[in-house]
Amino acid sequence: MPLGLGNIFNGLFKQYGHTVILLLRFIDITMLIGAAWVSHYFWLGQFVIDQDYRIVVSLGILAAIIFFEIGQVYRPWRNDAMRGEIPRIVRAWVSAIVSVISIVALIRLHFWFGSSYRWIVTWWVLGLLFVLAARSLLSYALKWLRARGWSQGRIVLVGLNQMAVAVSRQLNDSSWAGLQVVGYVDDRTENRQVVNDFPLPRLGGLKDLATIVTKESIDEVWIAFPGESLAERAQHELRHLPVSIRLVIDCFAFKQSKFLSLNTVAGIPTLDFSVSPLHGVNRYIKEIMDRFFALILLLLISPILLVIAIGVKLSSKGPVFYRQERVGWNNRSFTMLKFRSMPVDAEAKTGAVWAKPGEQRATRFGGFLRKTSLDELPQLINVLKGDMSLVGPRPERPDFVEVFKDQVPNYMKKHMVKAGITGWAQVNGWRGDTDLNRRIEHDLYYIQHWSIWFDLEIAFRTVLTGFINKNAY
Repeated sequence: MPLGLGNIFNGLFKQYGHTVILLLRFIDITMLIGAAWVSHYFWLGQFVIDQDYRIVVSLGILAAIIFFEIGQVYRPWRNDAMRGEIPRIVRAWVSAIVSVISIVALIRLHFWFGSSYRWIVTWWVLGLLFVLAARSLLSYALKWLRARGWSQGRIVLVGLNQMAVAVSRQLNDSSWAGLQVVGYVDDRTENRQVVNDFPLPRLGGLKDLATIVTKESIDEVWIAFPGESLAERAQHELRHLPVSIRLVIDCFAFKQSKFLSLNTVAGIPTLDFSVSPLHGVNRYIKEIMDRFFALILLLLISPILLVIAIGVKLSSKGPVFYRQERVGWNNRSFTMLKFRSMPVDAEAKTGAVWAKPGEQRATRFGGFLRKTSLDELPQLINVLKGDMSLVGPRPERPDFVEVFKDQVPNYMKKHMVKAGITGWAQVNGWRGDTDLNRRIEHDLYYIQHWSIWFDLEIAFRTVLTGFINKNAY
């Protein structure tokens, strides 16, 4: 390859290593379209995909884009990228195909007669193989280029601390970035051994920085030690050299760094301490999935709902539904629905009180509904209306919220997401008259780690263990 062209590619890989992630998105879409065409040609013998199949392919590609993003398929690559990527890609592609099958089956049932089911199964298998094969080839190509020095941007760190160690590990493991930490400069003259047997050579002091940058062909200088004076000194030493200088944010300096996340808002970098995960596209994805599955579940269990409604009417006089004010997302009140499990005047004298073991307020049929959680099923209507989510922290009455917000640390942060029919606290046994602090800990854990996959895990565990609970009275 001519030297000039080699330098161009070298510069591209140095400065724009992150474009590999963008390239992956293009490759994945191309592979999935190619797999759809091969599958169509194999089963139907037609070179051009007909209109019905084009609609399904378009839906599949759109679903793949959404679920690949949700499933974090495009995380930065590391040395063990393929081991971590395969299960994420499989889950995301399964979700995409299942969603397409569900949509098409509901709209056009006759499409699946004949060989259509074989075509889409073949598309799923080939699509998975094509995507994994393309990513493997790209990974080998990048390794080949890096071995020839085309993708190695050389970095020197200013200052040695825990953050410098983390930066070195991250960059050396993130082969997709094409960046290599050569060493560090520090005015502390001892050749310090970095923790956990991760040696990083000391190249000199800060006064030697300009010479080191020139001698070692350094592309970027990263300042990993806190302090404005150090940054100013480094900038002064490098004032005559066209080298990039970056200041690394030392998240380890924060006491609660596990609760921090880096973000960018309108181009402004921020450190997020407490932020709702339901912003941007996440909010609409969860909203669509909640309402879609709530509608499907209501249609499927409508005979059960009818039987329960008759049982409630026969067990005692009064309405089928029990309407109760609860506090939900953004501290907004809404009317939550339940099947009525108590006589109409059960709380006339006591007011709002917690259900306790051994109490006799519920009817015999109502007690059965509570024990099996069947009284909660009408909340699917709340989900369909947008008041609640299928998964989220359980809502409380306004009277209780006023008391708990001063007694339980961070209690009000549970309202940063929609209230749910089931939640992380409930599937872990913190339901009913249990430790409120432990419940809030689980609710906050859910908010901090929210993802579609986490919702699916909670829903699956609810189906297996969450209906009958010893703490439901």
